[in-house]
This record gives sequence, C-alpha cells and structure tokens, in this order.
Amino acid sequence: MDNPRQLAFIALRWVQRGAYADVALDRVLRQTDLSSVDRRLATELVYGSVRRQRSLDALIDQLAKKKAQQQPPELRIILHLGLYQLRYLDHIPDAAAVNSTVELAKKNGFSGLANFVNGLLRQYLRLATREDPLKLPDHSVERLGILHSYPDWIIEVWLKQFGYKETEQLCAWFNKPPAIDLRINPLRASVEKVTTALQEAEVGVTRVANLPQALRFTTSTGAIEKLPGFDAGWWTVQDSSAQLVSHILDPQPGEVVIDACAAPGGKTTHIAELMQDTGTIWACDRTVSRLKKLQQNIARLQLKSIKIRTGDSCNLPQFVNVADRVLLDAPCSGLGTLHRHADARWRQTPETVQELTVLQTELLTHVATWVKPGGVLVYATCTLNSEENEAIVQAFLTQHPCWRIEHPAANSIGAPYATSSGWMQVLPHYQSMDGFFIVRLQKESQ
Repeated sequence: MDNPRQLAFIALRWVQRGAYADVALDRVLRQTDLSSVDRRLATELVYGSVRRQRSLDALIDQLAKKKAQQQPPELRIILHLGLYQLRYLDHIPDAAAVNSTVELAKKNGFSGLANFVNGLLRQYLRLATREDPLKLPDHSVERLGILHSYPDWIIEVWLKQFGYKETEQLCAWFNKPPAIDLRINPLRASVEKVTTALQEAEVGVTRVANLPQALRFTTSTGAIEKLPGFDAGWWTVQDSSAQLVSHILDPQPGEVVIDACAAPGGKTTHIAELMQDTGTIWACDRTVSRLKKLQQNIARLQLKSIKIRTGDSCNLPQFVNVADRVLLDAPCSGLGTLHRHADARWRQTPETVQELTVLQTELLTHVATWVKPGGVLVYATCTLNSEENEAIVQAFLTQHPCWRIEHPAANSIGAPYATSSGWMQVLPHYQSMDGFFIVRLQKESQ
C-alpha cells in the first residue's frame, strides 16, 4: 500500500469523484507512513496531474485511438500519472516512469490494457526524441490553454487584462509549487529569534522584501506544526500577499476594527498583532466550521482582543457606524492562488464568477455602513479578474459619492503595488507571491 504512485492514484480517484485535491491527498497521506521523499513524490504527482490535466488529456487525444474523455476514468488517471512523470519530472528515469505506470495498470484492474499503457508511453518517448509530442493549435487562447493547462475562459480574462506575454508568464508561474511563508507574531517573538530557532532545526528561511513580519521557507519543512515556535504562538503560516492586506488596513491600537469575512482568521490575528492586542476586533463569518480554525489560532497566538460573531455579513445591522476600520477580504474566484489550489482552475466557471460578483457587491454595500465617518474600508480579493476587482469598486464609488479611494503614500508599504487609479495589485510573476487586489477606501467625515 505504501507506494507513492498507488497513493497518488487513490487520491486522484477521489478528486475525480468530486473531492478537493488537498483534502484527498491529506486523507491518503494520513493513512500511511511514507518517507519524506515518497511523500513529496505523491504530493507532486497528485497536484501536478490535476494542474496539468488539460495538457495530459491533449496528449492522450493525440497518442491514442480513443480520446481521453472516452477512456475508462481510472485508466485515464493512470495515463495522466505516466505522462506527467515523462513530461514534467526530470528526476524520474523514463524507464521507471513507464514500468511503474504499467504496474499501476495491472494492480488496479487493467491487466488486459497493460500493453496499451506501455505502448502509449513509449510512443510519447519516441516522438520526444524528435519534437514536442504535444501538438498545439494556432489560436492563441487554445494554444496557451493546452500548453499550460487552463480553461479557455481564464486565458481570455487574462489576455484582456494583461496581453499575451504577461498571460503566458502568469500561466507558467501558477504551475510552479507554492512557497510557504510565515508571519512572525511580534507579541511573542522577533524575526531574529524565529530565524535562529528554525536554522537550528536545519530549516532554511529568508526575509521577504518590504514585509516586516514575513519569512519564507527555503528548504522542505516536514510537518509544520512540529517546527520550533509553532505551539508557543511565535508565528503562523500566511502568504506574503495576505500579510500585505492588513498592513494596508493599518489598524491602530485601541480602535474598533471589523473583519467581515474572517475565517479561517489569518488576517484577523494579524490585525490584532498590529494593534498590540488592544482595542476590539470583531471577526465575522457565517461558516461555523471555519470559525473553529480561527478560535484555535487565537488560542495558539494568545490573543485577547478578538471577538467572534457568527452570521452573514450582508445582514449584521448592529455594526452600523461603529468601526474605525473594516476589512472586506471578499469571497472570490481565487485566480491569484491557482498554484496553491490545484483544482481551482477546473472548479470555477464564468457562471460562478458572475454569482460571486453579485455577492461581492452586496457585501461591499452592506459593510460600508459599518464604518464611522472619516473611517477606512479595505476591499481585497485574491483574484486577478477585473470583474471582481476594479469593476466592483468603480460601481460602488459611483453609487456612494461620500467614499473615495485613498492612494498609498509614496513611502508606504503599499506603494510598490500601486496603480495610477490608486488601487494596489500584486502580480505573482513580478512579486513572487499570491496574486491580490487591494484598495483602501475612505468615508467622508461629515
């Protein structure tokens, strides 16, 4: 059972039946005692096969008599695993990739098709000695979609916003494994103290430019919760872009701050740290199970200023005019985090984005009523889609003339990401962190 390829196959079978890739992978890894090398291979095979699904299907379409969608579903997974290793994993010898995939077919009920599997993979290798076996169409949307493995609609969104060259860079960036960043809790430890403790445990970290509390792992870590300082609340895992959001909110000690979509609480706890754990932070979310994660983090980081309110932020009238600052980290399509969520590119559709824009508009309109005159609202998303970002903000400002965009000051933490319109955009292929949109809005002090 403890074979990384077999475990990857089992996880991918669950994904095919509707499970999230990270949940399916976690489930199989918990049931086994793999070495760290095998664990990394299983992880790479699952996430890689899901990310590269369209490219791998295109190869099956070109190499087999039956199209990928006409193959038995579990055989299609096995072919994906074999082709993924041959095309994308340099450290696995071709013979090992072919033989292990043939064994996988035999082990999982496809003994009669073992020769077909062997033949298809060897045909790929033969072609690869002369040219790229993946044939690409001339049409730019489909070409990028098949080469980098994205649905056409995402390619179209990015081409419209960024043009061909930048879209290709984004596509390539999101196919790389994600970095893991830490946010130091300055109430419990310093960056230097955490760096020293991790280095003594033979875990490499580096500072992240422009972010005072951020460290990035430069080596593999093993189980995160077993690292020095985790239990003591010295740090928490949070991507650098997400850390940037709370710095731009710039909460001050003693204020009343509301985090409108708080769970699982990375930004809420950061706000508390920035406020030196004084004042009041209301953490609102309608998902009870996700708020449990926030409660665990509050306890581990030993924070006292956070109060939890379960409920829909479109309907919490008790907060009208009470907040100095409000953060709306809105539910979004997540197109800035596609490297972290391998299957998100296949789950989102233009229709789900349309539903999200309705929700984003409702949320922004309602939580704006929570801000006192002269107060600040930060609207943020982890997506790169102007329909969910600029268009939402522009429509809001048109309908609410007492609000304006506050441009980041020239020497501020947000300045490197600022656009001429005043909002901030983090582009992963330039800044090496999740894609984000952030805008700081100020209410008139009438």
